Parts: sequence; structure tokens; C-alpha cells
Amino acid sequence: MKGEKLIFEKSRKGNRGYSLPPLDVPSQKLADLLPEKSLRKEKAALPEISESEVVRHYVNLSQMNHGVDTGFYPLGSCTMKYNPKINEDVARLQGFAALHPYQKEEMVQGAMRLLKDIEEYLCQIGGMDKTTLQPAAGAHGELTGLMLIRAYHKKNGNPRKTIIIPDSAHGTNPASVTMCGYDVVEIPSDEKGCVDLEALKEVLDEDVAGLMLTNPNTLGLYDENIEEICQLVHGVGALLYYDGANANAIMGYSRPGDMGFDVIHYNLHKTFATPHGGGGPGSGPVGVKEKLVPFLPVPVVEEDGEKLYFNYDLPDSIGKVRSFYGNFGVVVKAYTYIRMMGPDGLKRVSEDAVLNANYLMEKLKMTYDLPYQRRCMHEFVLSGSKQKKDHGITTRDIAKMLLDFNIHPPTVYFPLIVEEALMIEPTETESLETLNEFIQVMEKIAEMAQDDPDRIRESPFNTPVRRLDETKAAREPVLKWQPES
Repeated sequence: MKGEKLIFEKSRKGNRGYSLPPLDVPSQKLADLLPEKSLRKEKAALPEISESEVVRHYVNLSQMNHGVDTGFYPLGSCTMKYNPKINEDVARLQGFAALHPYQKEEMVQGAMRLLKDIEEYLCQIGGMDKTTLQPAAGAHGELTGLMLIRAYHKKNGNPRKTIIIPDSAHGTNPASVTMCGYDVVEIPSDEKGCVDLEALKEVLDEDVAGLMLTNPNTLGLYDENIEEICQLVHGVGALLYYDGANANAIMGYSRPGDMGFDVIHYNLHKTFATPHGGGGPGSGPVGVKEKLVPFLPVPVVEEDGEKLYFNYDLPDSIGKVRSFYGNFGVVVKAYTYIRMMGPDGLKRVSEDAVLNANYLMEKLKMTYDLPYQRRCMHEFVLSGSKQKKDHGITTRDIAKMLLDFNIHPPTVYFPLIVEEALMIEPTETESLETLNEFIQVMEKIAEMAQDDPDRIRESPFNTPVRRLDETKAAREPVLKWQPES
């Protein structure tokens, strides 16, 4: 990185960033407390560095990162929108931040009321009957939902064998299916980017446990055949799973439960504006229809008229999927956002997200290929195939060049069914000025592809790290720093 060494490279023997008070309790040797196999034979190779240098190092690193608070972040499929800072203020209230999950129920009635309320809000938003807040992320929600489907079928005498997934689904769907012990059956999209109904009919049989549908899908398109899909799947006794990662496009307009879906997961850290990225934390609550309620993870929050309590008495439960009750801090932030926006505000969120995406799509479709000529929802997929064919400039080159304009690249090369894909999601929180700037930058890059292609191939120039050898990084990763001998 420009101007910033690794923390290990800054290490100087004898430096330290801490001081401890004199020991005021009897000392004991570590060997008397731990078994020999748990003791180090050599000292840990930790950097020796002063406190001020530690602070400067990590502040410098933070300033090298790109985030939604520092620049435009049109990362398709991830809904990287602005996170209102009031959410952070509420999550830091002492009554929330200082709670311990082992506190007695009678001491945390306020927190339990929040859990109960947001469960009900999510049920109303999705058209479901009950929600669990345990899953720690969207993919974790997928796995939980599939486990509920398996438990339901098993209770009925046959867990079944397969889950159907369209080729426009989120990439985590097949992995979740496999982890749950099912086989994946992939079906193609039709010429409109929707589920191919004839292909669906061909694979539906008594072995199918369910269908996972991302809607709007990763092309940013709302499937026009939802009702018929639901009828076909339910017709063979299978269940329908709604991947709600793209729920930012439908709030207040359509509810998966009303469409016929049996299970949905939400991404609180996407749709309901809590920070995510960099490994978390996230939250992937799962909502279900009444017939799946007995199988929910325990405990569930219940109310007996006088107080709230955790109900562990679900004999058919799939058991815990996470310690305690989910990522509570994330839930508090999402609760704040929902209460702040209200039903009309959440509906406006989807309206503006769809409007912004269609505005960008209409402006850019003359410069870049648009594989599906339809009104999009909250995101859309362009193709860089024209630039590749005419000038040898790939989607990867376009993404790297965007970094020099302080714009985070869209999702690239996904979905796989679009060649040289650029999946763009502006979200509802970006201004018209930001959208117009993005349009100008994308048009400028298209001009450079014709007039100065070598510069694009060598970009980025203004980032802390220049273009990496991605193949070498994948095949020969340096996972551990070694001091020079």
C-alpha cells in the first residue's frame, strides 16, 4: 500500500502499546492452569509497536477503504445503501448495548418487546405468520429455511430429494441446498429473464422438496409467472422458498406470503439499512407460514398476557441455528429504521429504488449492451460485450477504471447467464446528481475504450494498490506474514 507498511514491518523490538498495573492477586504459572498441549512452545510472533503508531496505522488503513459513506457503491445484488446514523445511536443506548443474553427474562422485557415487535413487522411486510431472528446472515437464513422445509417433509413421512433453483438465482442458493443434504436441480430462464415454465414442469415430481426463487431475480427482473409457478410447485406437494435479498424492490407493493410462498428470509443488513460488508455482522431472519411454525428454531418469543418469554417447547423444532437470539445489535438498527420509515416510507423506498435503477438503465443502454429489454426493478444487468468485441476492453477493465473515479464497481461477471455482466444497483438513497455523475463516468469509460484502451487496461492508478495478478493471488495466496531472517 502506498505510504503504509504492514503492522509487522513497523514492529521494533522493545516497543509496546500497553502498560498493566501491578498484579494484585496471587500469581500462578500458566503450566499449572492449562494442559501442556495447549501451551505455546514459542512466543507468538506479535508486532511490537507503540499505541500511537497502532492508532495511526489502522486509521490510515480505514481511509484507504471505500464505503457507502465515502463514495457511490452501486454493488448489484447487495443493496449497499446509506445507513442512517440514528440507527447507530439507538443501538448504542445503554439499555441495549449493556444487555447480557443470560439475563433473566423479567429483566429484559424491553428488549424482548423489541424482538417481538420486529418479528411482527417482518411478518406484515412479507405476508408471513411467524418469524425467527436467529440466522446471522442471508445465506444462514437460506440454510435455516431449507432445514424447515426438510423438517416439514420428514414429519410428513418423506424428506424428499431435490430443490429446484433457476439459473438467475443468488449464488448462495445452490450451496445452501447442498449443505442441507438436497440435490440441486437447475432450470433455465426464458427469453424474458423469467423462470422457463416448460422446463419447470419437466423437473417437477414427487422427489422435489421445494423451489428457491430470488424475486426480483439477479437480472433485476420481477417474474411475471409467480402465481403459475406457485400452483405448479404446490401441485406436487413441494414448498416455495423466497430469497428476500432483493426485498428492497417490493416493500409495500407485493408480499411473498400473498403470492403463495411458504418461507422467506430477509437481509436486515440490506433492506433495512444496517451496515454490512467486511464479514458482517448481518442478520437473516426467516418468516414462515403457519404450517412451518412448529419447526422454527428455539426459542421463539411469546406473550402470555402479562409478560414476554422465550418458548422452548417446540418438539418438532430444528433446534438452535445460532447461539442466543441472533445478532441483537443489527436487529435494533433494523427496528429503528422500520419505525422511522413507517409503512408509507418503506413503500417509498421501493419506489425510489426502482425509479433510480430504471433511470440509469435507460441512460446507459445505448452505450452498453442491455441483454433483457424490460423495465427493471431495483437493479439491472448491462453487458460489456460490445466494448470487449470492438476494443478488447473487458468488464474487469471497466470495473478497475471506475475505481479511479471514486466509484465502487458494480458486481461483475454475475449472473453467469449474461456475458461480461455488470450488475448495477443504485439504491434509493442516491441523489440525481450522483446518478448523473455515474452516467457521465460510464460514458467516459466507453469513450476511453475506443480512444485510449491501454490506459483502461492498466487502471487503476489512484488506489492504494494497483491492479493485482488475480490468478497468482488465487493460486498462491500469502496467508501468513513471515519476518525476514
